[in-house]
Amino acid sequence: MRLSLLFSLIILLQQTVFSQTETQEEDYVNASVMKYDDYVYKPNIRTVQFHELSWEYAPPIISLNGSEQLELSFDDLDGDRKQYSLSFLQCNSDWSPSTLMTGEYMEGYFSINLINFDYSQNTRQRYTHYSITFPQVNTRFLKSGNYIVYVFLNGDQKDLVLTRRFMVYDNKVSIATTVRQTVGGDDQYNKQHIDFTLSSNNYDLTNPYRDMKVVLMQNNRWDNAVTDIKPTFVQGNQLLFSMDDASTFNGGNEFRYFDIRSVKFLTERVKDITQDENYQYHAYLYPDESRAAKPYLFYNDFNGNFLIKNRETRGNMDLEADYVYVDFFLPYSTPESKGNFYILGKLTDWRMNKASRLTYNYKRTGYEAQLYLKQGYYNYIYVLSNDNNKTGDETLLEGNHWDTENEYSVFVYHRKFGTYYDQLVGFKKINSLRK
Repeated sequence: MRLSLLFSLIILLQQTVFSQTETQEEDYVNASVMKYDDYVYKPNIRTVQFHELSWEYAPPIISLNGSEQLELSFDDLDGDRKQYSLSFLQCNSDWSPSTLMTGEYMEGYFSINLINFDYSQNTRQRYTHYSITFPQVNTRFLKSGNYIVYVFLNGDQKDLVLTRRFMVYDNKVSIATTVRQTVGGDDQYNKQHIDFTLSSNNYDLTNPYRDMKVVLMQNNRWDNAVTDIKPTFVQGNQLLFSMDDASTFNGGNEFRYFDIRSVKFLTERVKDITQDENYQYHAYLYPDESRAAKPYLFYNDFNGNFLIKNRETRGNMDLEADYVYVDFFLPYSTPESKGNFYILGKLTDWRMNKASRLTYNYKRTGYEAQLYLKQGYYNYIYVLSNDNNKTGDETLLEGNHWDTENEYSVFVYHRKFGTYYDQLVGFKKINSLRK
């Protein structure tokens, strides 16, 4: 009788976890419709990288009328040659499409063909690497604000391949920022607060409570971004933002890491590397453990980014780095009833979906996942999320410390009276440790 009851409880628990899994918002219902988001529409597209050209870890943000360029690259695992093109869409501050016509926010060619490609070399996984930089001589942006770049196939803009967000800023207001420890209560030991002041000496921020929108981001994450925060005080041409809980973030912890730059040698985070019957590499990471009760330990990380590299070659890393199946395991006594665990970082496009979700293995007594990744050095964290809260909570497994190193971005949007689009009139990055 007891065994029967226990078996019934196990089945019920499995059904509960399955139900949570199915009701958790997946990528999207219709994968062929454009998403105004960072999204990959084709399963053969991997390792999408998008950044300001001068630094591979820089976010995709450039100044209006400046000399900066953005670089977009990706691998096509089909390993053949395809006709890819890209185009652009201007968006409002909330990433809904603006009503501007293309000719109002761009001049020159509205679409560009991806003519730079190379085939992989000396790899088990065949792929074709595509890359492009923009703006170009014949493609220039005329307005500041949010943009979507979308790649499509064979000249058909409805046959989507990937979309990526980027910003073009035109600093018309100055931003003074401070990251500090919260004051009073238990939060002072685990949270970081951002105070900032906007000054608009030469620009009229008309009706800032209605026409202005401020967005705060931590480590380029969109899931926990603050998307609308109002001034605390207005003093002349200065707007002060302070003592507002909306600008308070979990300090979290430094990102976990693993190194698969080599498939011949084991690093401190890789327990074993094998090959399957198809000669594909498998890297098994050491089991992760909760860091929630551990003291804070500082070490340099990439704040969720990754570096593509193959230690066995000195050639072109974009072409000679192979792909590896990476297995994650997280010991956990029973399935978590509060939601699902996800692997979060640039390695999963900062998305909480089916591909990044961990599943519970009753035989191993823990959560597991497998990702197919290009050789390199990777950062990641584990977050918990459910249907009621789309924000990933890293505190349950990673811990929460006010002195963690984090990067923050402040974006100031303004819809000037008489216009019908949101300008990005202010942008600033700040690091919690580097003042």
